[in-house]
Formats: sequence, structure tokens, C-alpha cells
Amino acid sequence: MTYAICPVSTAPVRNTSSHKSEMISQLLFGELVEVLELKGRQWVKVRCCDDNFVGWVSSNQLEIITPSEYEIYRDNFAFVFDFFHPAHANSHFMPLMVGCRLPNFDGIQFTIGENTFNFSGRAVYPQDAKRDPEILVKLAKMYLNVPFLWGGRSAMGIDAPGFVQVVCRMSGIQLPREAEEQIYSGDNVEFIDHALPGDLAYFENTRGRITHVGILLKDKQVIHAYGKVRIDDIDHFGIFNQELKRYTHKLRLIKRIFSPKQESKNDAAIKSVGEATQIELF
Repeated sequence: MTYAICPVSTAPVRNTSSHKSEMISQLLFGELVEVLELKGRQWVKVRCCDDNFVGWVSSNQLEIITPSEYEIYRDNFAFVFDFFHPAHANSHFMPLMVGCRLPNFDGIQFTIGENTFNFSGRAVYPQDAKRDPEILVKLAKMYLNVPFLWGGRSAMGIDAPGFVQVVCRMSGIQLPREAEEQIYSGDNVEFIDHALPGDLAYFENTRGRITHVGILLKDKQVIHAYGKVRIDDIDHFGIFNQELKRYTHKLRLIKRIFSPKQESKNDAAIKSVGEATQIELF
């Protein structure tokens, strides 16, 4: 097998091998893919290693890595937890944002290919991140007002399932890329009155297909990507937009992705990479 890493801030994943093709997802810096097919010198068909999502990426936005590098990068990395923070190389900066990965990060530096970067922002190893719904909600609120972008997964533009996937991933929960596949994760919550902050709400279109998802907050509110990442009211019918004075999404089901014992209301501290002491995440 051949593997590659994303060496740029974000790379579009397209439906076909053309820059005019629909962007169906994005790779973030440091994410890994399996190379499935080459088309000329310009395009690579890839399978994203985290969620098996398949699409086409421009070859100049990927860097081929060895099998041993793949294993190291897969098992040793930290998530960027700053909204924006550049990494510094000898001759240039690399703009990074929340959700990007720092492969084989030692607390100060990381290396991709021939480039060594210094990173002084907040970064968290996955094993140090608490699987806690309060942390999930705080991470989600970092994205408030990020514009909606079809296929987006970054702080510069994001769609609804991409928003939920990236935020959950930083909280230790792995979800598929599409909302209609995410519904198979977690346990059903029968009534919205029984829902808790951090539960995921899924919504259907007029044909009954799951097309939208958001993260439930307290006081019957939901944070989701619709025009931008925003907070709206929700009830057993769906999402009610106070600005439009109408329902915008029909509720289909609610899923709980945290077990009851992980729903404790503690002020969890997360160990920030490069820090000797525990600090508050927010």
C-alpha cells in the first residue's frame, strides 16, 4: 500500500479528478490517506485513513510517505487546539487551525519530509483529551460564526456533518464523514426532553433522507452549520430559526455518543502539550 500526508493547511477532496468538480470534503494538515489510484501527474484517488471517505485530491497537495512514517504519524500526533496559530519552519510559516494534526510532535517540533516546524500554540495529544460532553460543547462553540462551506471541515468554512465529525474527533469520538452514516454511532435517545448537552441531533429532508446534524446544548438549543455555525432553538419538531420565524430542519432522531459515566459535570483539565502542569482548556 502507498500512503500520503496532507502537507498544506487544507486540501479539497473532489468528486472527480478535476478542479471544476464538486468539493465533497477536505483534508486538514497532517491527516493521512491511502493512495488508491493515480490519474496522470495531477490527480490522486485517496481513501481517508480515519473514516474511509474516498475522493480525488490534487497531487501537489499531498506528500507520499513511507510505510514506517505512516505508522509513526498514525500513532503519534497532537491536535491543534488554537483557532489559528502558525507553525514556523526555517524559511516560511505554515498557517494552521483548530483540528489540524502535528505528526510525531514532541511538544516543540514536528517534521514532515524535509521540513521541520516549531509550534508554540496549544496542542493536545488524543490520549490526553477527556471524552467529556462539556469539552465537546466548548470545542463546538469555538466554531461559532465560521461560514458554511459545502464539503468543508476547517475553521475557514465547514458543513454540518464535517463540523460534528471534526469536533467529535478532537473529543475522542470517531464518526464517519456523512450525516446519514453517523447515525449508526451511539445510543438512541427517545425524547428530546431526555436529551443532554453533547447529544447529536439528526434531521431529515422532505424525502426522509438524513442530511443535517447538530450538537445539542442546554435549554433546548442546538449548535449547527447552517449559513454559518450558529445556535438555534430546537424542539420535538426540529430546529426553529428565530430570525426567519420558521422551522428550518425536521428532527429525525437523537443519539448519545457519551456513556452515562462520562457525563459528569466536572471542570476537566486537559494536559497541554509542552506544559508540565495541567491547565484549563478554555
